[in-house]
Amino acid sequence: MPELPEVETYRRFLDDLVVGQTITEFEVKDAHVLATDEDTLRRALVGCTITATRRLGKNCFLLLDDGHVLVLHFGMTGDVGAYRDEADAPRFTRVALHLSSGLRAAFVDPRKFGRIRLADSVESYQLAKKLGPDALDITAAQLQEKLSRRKTILKPLLLDQAITAGLGNWIVDEVLFQAQIHPERRANTLTETEFSGLHKAIQLVLHTAIDHEATYRHFPASFLIHAREWDDSATPGTDQHHYCPRHPQTAIDKAYVGGRATYTCPTCQPVPAA
Repeated sequence: MPELPEVETYRRFLDDLVVGQTITEFEVKDAHVLATDEDTLRRALVGCTITATRRLGKNCFLLLDDGHVLVLHFGMTGDVGAYRDEADAPRFTRVALHLSSGLRAAFVDPRKFGRIRLADSVESYQLAKKLGPDALDITAAQLQEKLSRRKTILKPLLLDQAITAGLGNWIVDEVLFQAQIHPERRANTLTETEFSGLHKAIQLVLHTAIDHEATYRHFPASFLIHAREWDDSATPGTDQHHYCPRHPQTAIDKAYVGGRATYTCPTCQPVPAA
């Protein structure tokens, strides 16, 4: 699933492609991805100029010169692309915005879980979807205020998009590893220093992922993500990625927290006392 770093990468791609461009045609190849009626979208989009792009959590927004916004949510397999000629359309293109430049912006989604909709504004969409502040924008004080009185374990809270928007499963595991906090710690047991460390870890993980355009194999060897073996390990030819980068003799543990696969270091992240 595209997480915040992937969606920020998509937003930057679209920013270069579509800002300042007028939409000359709204082409629908598969209406399954539309959360707003096709005719409504066509009337709203054709003739409008895209003035800016924004992102909130895992949602990307194209701002239109009439004040409306086109919302892109990428579901499990969504992506974006660009092409000029139909023969060059990316496979699984579901919707294409024809632009005044002659290029087309493609919404690509093999599994068709993504959605495209029209909204009155970013703020109205955020309110309707009950999304918290973006994970890149939330302050340490806001994070502590939202969590410090909660008796729930940390991992599900960090995944809750109403608390902060944009943290997915692997990101939360990485954040907690970098902060050296066990995912089953109860939020109200964290100290002010630990909340500060948690906030710094969120920023570290997200900025690192964005800087590497979410190409996991390029992440530092000090990151836990390599234990997931999603692509080429940072330690090719060895099994070192199965062990903690800080404690090379300690194997990474895989368990389930709140029904989600969870990776931890038993040394860095001791299990909280009952």
